[in-house]
Amino acid sequence: MSTAALSPGADGPAAPVAGGRPLLRQVLRERRRPAVVSTLGGVVHQTCEAFVPVLIGVLVDRAIERRDAGELVLWIVVLALLFAVLTTAYRVQLLTLVGGLEHGEHDLRTALARRILAAAGIAAPPRPGAVRSDVGGSAGAQVTVAGSDARRTVDVLEAVSVGGAAIAAIVVTAAVLLATSLPLGLLVLLGTPPLLYALQLLARPLERRSGVDQARAAEAAGVATDLASGLRVLKGIGAERAGAERYRVASRRALDAAVRAGVAQNLLLGANVLISGAFLAVVAWVGGRLALDGTISIGELVAAVGLTQFLVGPLQRLAFASTLLAESRAAADRVSALLDAAPDRDDPRSADHDDAPPPRSAVALAVAPTAAGTPALDVAPGEHLGVATADPAVSTALVHLLAHRGEAPPGALRVDGAPTSDLALDAARGLVLVADHDAALFSGTVRDNVLAAAAAGLDLDAVLDASGADEAVRAIPGGLDGQVGERGRSLSGGQRQRVALARALAAAPPVLVLHEPTTAVDAVTEARIASGVRRLRDGRTTVVVATSPSLLAACDRVVLLGGDGVLAEGTHAELVEREDAYRAAVLS
Repeated sequence: MSTAALSPGADGPAAPVAGGRPLLRQVLRERRRPAVVSTLGGVVHQTCEAFVPVLIGVLVDRAIERRDAGELVLWIVVLALLFAVLTTAYRVQLLTLVGGLEHGEHDLRTALARRILAAAGIAAPPRPGAVRSDVGGSAGAQVTVAGSDARRTVDVLEAVSVGGAAIAAIVVTAAVLLATSLPLGLLVLLGTPPLLYALQLLARPLERRSGVDQARAAEAAGVATDLASGLRVLKGIGAERAGAERYRVASRRALDAAVRAGVAQNLLLGANVLISGAFLAVVAWVGGRLALDGTISIGELVAAVGLTQFLVGPLQRLAFASTLLAESRAAADRVSALLDAAPDRDDPRSADHDDAPPPRSAVALAVAPTAAGTPALDVAPGEHLGVATADPAVSTALVHLLAHRGEAPPGALRVDGAPTSDLALDAARGLVLVADHDAALFSGTVRDNVLAAAAAGLDLDAVLDASGADEAVRAIPGGLDGQVGERGRSLSGGQRQRVALARALAAAPPVLVLHEPTTAVDAVTEARIASGVRRLRDGRTTVVVATSPSLLAACDRVVLLGGDGVLAEGTHAELVEREDAYRAAVLS
């Protein structure tokens, strides 16, 4: 499937698909070749299956009743050829359908991954109050959508293929019965549309409950993800019971929703069997009466009975396709909600519009005051600036602005006098890189994480030494090729923080912003990191937002920020000597 219309670009969300049903139609358009080929294969297979009892009836009339050995051999050969055709058609249907499902699922998951990773981010929740659209609030919910919901959405291909083949079988059966007996043919032709309508009505509760089921499963997955990522914190504050209770409640809600969806599915299947069975009983009764009246021959009776029994399969597959379609619609609603999710920040610029200027070793940075609480701040080219705040909200607002998170007035951040609001988000974030103190690592080796965005000509040893990650590497089994585990959970907090710092230093951006990069390391290591970062970033613009005396002492200049702006500035030693507010923020 081409995901041009589904997947987002580098800078923003996907083009809206406006709901689940348009998304299903789009999936069918993008995968029309496997959908058409598999449906045709199913139609040929089911048509051949329908003619099996017909040929057996012909064989009875022309060979067995007449005791004609030649006719017997002829019709046995015809039956063998028919079975060869229907077997080949079935394999074509199956292989083409499986290929379409796998490729369609892959492409849809790729589109979802691009949307989740888009620079503009995802507002949480994207559509407040809608059960099926609470997909932007947690990683667990997004994983559920990109996993099971994506697969269920693409299952519309199977619903079309199986349902189309079943309808073709019913039409062929009706046509043969019409040729055999007008009442039997009319009964099948006129009885099938109401049957299909009844199945669609019965599928609606399943569609609703399937959507709620997936929403509750996503909620439980989100809670589980939160608990797993914060397990150490929970243990540290003795809140394991509260966390377990939160998951128990979410899990119970998911279980209840799954049970309700399962009950609806079983009731639908049971009703399908009941309705289909009643319909088949009527067809068999009419055929039997016609045979007793002598209206049809023995061979035609055999064919009619065989076709009636054969109808069980297409009707069951039609019921299955109806169930599958209901679940696909519910899943498509959630997939569409994630693809259409409002961005965390509007970014109408394209990635190739006003590219970032070529990186230089020293650039000036200017921050304008904003309504979000960010005070004015100027950083000279190549300066190693320390920023301390007595109010954490001020430092948080500053870091969010520097990281281009959320909305900010145009021109609120300038690099060398040029507003970053004129750049695409990826380009702006490439100029000003913010390294959070809780930055996540990815599954893989330490080397893979450190070199994930490394600049050309990187001196890896120098980066590891400056970040203190060399000591962490020596303690990790396998060294640089050792595994860090999911989100770096196999590492200690200090090891994880130093590897994340090494990754940020390896990127060598024009402006590097470090936000409390040493909260999980001891004082000796912190002092070593402070001097190492200062040495590695010498001549490059660096902003250290922290309250660590070691980090601030290594800076060229330190500013103390408050809600009203810069309260004081100077070197760390000067501010410690003369500013009570600074001593309270840094030394207390």
